[in-house]
Amino acid sequence: MIDNRKVTVVPAIHPADTPTLRKARGAFFTPDVITAFISAWAIRDVTDRVLEPSAGDAAFLVSAVDRLRELGRDESAHPVVDGVELHEHSAAVGTQRVAEAGGEARIRHSDFFLLEPAPSYDAVIGNPPYIRYQDFTGEARTRARKAALAAGVALTGLASSWAAFTVQSALFLRKGGRLGLVLPAELLSVNYAAPVRRFLFDSFRTVELVLFDEQVFPDAEADVVLLLADGYGQGPTTGATIRQAKNATGLASLDAGQLWIPTDPAGKWTGSLVAPNAVEPLRTLLRDGKFTLLEEWGDTTLGIVTGNNAYFTLSPKRVKELGLHRNELLRLSPPGSSHLRGLHLSDDMLTRLGADGKATYLFYPGEKLSKEARDYVADGHRTGVDEAYKCRVRKTWYRVPIIPPADLLLTCMNADTPRLTTNTARAHHLNSVHGVYLKEHRRDLGNELLPLASLNSVTLLNAEMVGRAYGGGILKIEPKEADQWAMPSATLIEENAPALREIKSNVARLLQAGRLLDAVALVDRVLLTGTGHVSANQIEHVRQARAELARRRTVRGASGR
Repeated sequence: MIDNRKVTVVPAIHPADTPTLRKARGAFFTPDVITAFISAWAIRDVTDRVLEPSAGDAAFLVSAVDRLRELGRDESAHPVVDGVELHEHSAAVGTQRVAEAGGEARIRHSDFFLLEPAPSYDAVIGNPPYIRYQDFTGEARTRARKAALAAGVALTGLASSWAAFTVQSALFLRKGGRLGLVLPAELLSVNYAAPVRRFLFDSFRTVELVLFDEQVFPDAEADVVLLLADGYGQGPTTGATIRQAKNATGLASLDAGQLWIPTDPAGKWTGSLVAPNAVEPLRTLLRDGKFTLLEEWGDTTLGIVTGNNAYFTLSPKRVKELGLHRNELLRLSPPGSSHLRGLHLSDDMLTRLGADGKATYLFYPGEKLSKEARDYVADGHRTGVDEAYKCRVRKTWYRVPIIPPADLLLTCMNADTPRLTTNTARAHHLNSVHGVYLKEHRRDLGNELLPLASLNSVTLLNAEMVGRAYGGGILKIEPKEADQWAMPSATLIEENAPALREIKSNVARLLQAGRLLDAVALVDRVLLTGTGHVSANQIEHVRQARAELARRRTVRGASGR
């Protein structure tokens, strides 16, 4: 219970709040239709005690008052609701708004993480502040992580503010209480949320998630889900009910949803977006050894970090202008990944890219510099390149730490799907792509056919499940996520190697023409439907599920602009 004897009295006049200031503290005020929906779900009796842990302008508390008055059907009643708010001006505005709604708000002006949880509320509802880890620093982060740890939830330094807020909010619930929060869709996919996901399944009797096709907080530049967790202290639960709405107004016509049971509650919940009949082929293929994970083929790693690509990466024309010697350069896959949409990165391709002005060389002088290299190093010093952090911390600022050329290059930022490309040119790669270093006994087969075999509908669907959506609808995949990406196994590829070789040139032409799905259909026929491992009906479910996930991230990306 909040000790309201210590409530700070806020003055009548406050400095103006601005959108910039609200964004800095992670405050994005919630549409009435969402606050009303969550309040109606969470508040079930006129005697329910309600807390909004990040009250803002008290949008949830106003809805709570409306809900309590509706349940009590007594116009003379003045429901009392509790809140906590860090921002003094918002606390004052919220108190006034609740009063105007016919209730009494006891809003404590405080950092929520400084409060000692007391399990005394029937419902905790709200929209926790969303502050990314880069800005969530210092004492604020320390307090938040300490509060989460008190509940047995260890968060990493990469966790955004909402993660600890969710855990701390639950600790204010009495047994059987309900938690209704607006959370970033990161809950479903980011690695740092794993302990939060497990905490929710362990702590509550039931968990519901309401997902949106469109962004409902465009200013926040983040997708959201509604978390509806019931029966605190009565867990664990084995699954979550997934419900879908087009946008906030669609909450009025939600269906009953479908039950989703994860293999591991701490694992990513993006599988909750995929219908069971679309996931079943993947499970069967993995079980039967026809599919495996990419980590069984080899290690996926980050690329080279130069500290200043504009300086360290050079086009052939620029190399000629500088007069640099060939032994002071390394062949390089140019920055970015637009050139890695086919099956191979060959020497001829690098030559063509260089002729088009792309940076196909990395400046990498030896211990003894030529005069031309000394001049270029001096120019870098003159222009301050050596002051960049990555350069400054090196023993020799202009010698970029390199890694060996990878067998395969993996695109990590994708509008359509991640691609594997055989690095025939043995070029070095920057951190704009990942490198896959195949195991010795898988190298020949992997180099020749894995990029081709990976272009199947099951692998494309799984990429949407293991990766994560970024701004603009981009699908990003990190090395640890790539490790869990489902690929055809060596057994399946070897069994169908002649047929794969037969379609390889056709697939390459289709990819060059931008006809990805036509190329995928060819590979599907060879590896999946033609072998009888997946039926035509099943492959259609897989394709539809993949298309729906891709559509969701692109629609949300567009609506957030």
